[in-house]
Amino acid sequence: MKSLKFLSLSVFIAGLATTAFAQGGMHRGGRMYNPSTEATVTGTIDEIKNLTSPGRGGGGLHLILSAPSGAIDVRVGPASFVSSKGFTFAKGDALTVVGSKVTMAGQEVLIAREIKKGDQVLTLRDAKGFPLWAGRGGKQPTTTP
Repeated sequence: MKSLKFLSLSVFIAGLATTAFAQGGMHRGGRMYNPSTEATVTGTIDEIKNLTSPGRGGGGLHLILSAPSGAIDVRVGPASFVSSKGFTFAKGDALTVVGSKVTMAGQEVLIAREIKKGDQVLTLRDAKGFPLWAGRGGKQPTTTP
């Protein structure tokens, strides 16, 4: 009888975890990205932050963009991914960022999908917001000159 209760509880917990994962309840990678909140923001870089994380997720390259609507925290992705594409950022760079506006820790942020600087375009996520650095299905990230 204990085995049956344990099995039932295990199946229930696994089901909850699967549902949370499928619905974006996990806050890793692109799961916070919401295509329905996608916006395009143009502005200049006011600050560059390269945050570390003790585990997976949460760290990475953040840009504070000075936009006409005010400052916005742009979540870019792993700095190593950005530099591997030959892309660099500097204070004062003019950017156009396409991304998903979401709220994290009570603050509105923009999770970048694509960043345009001059005639260069850095694609960070697919149309659904899945991070290209995660290597899903062999898709290759692109940077166009």
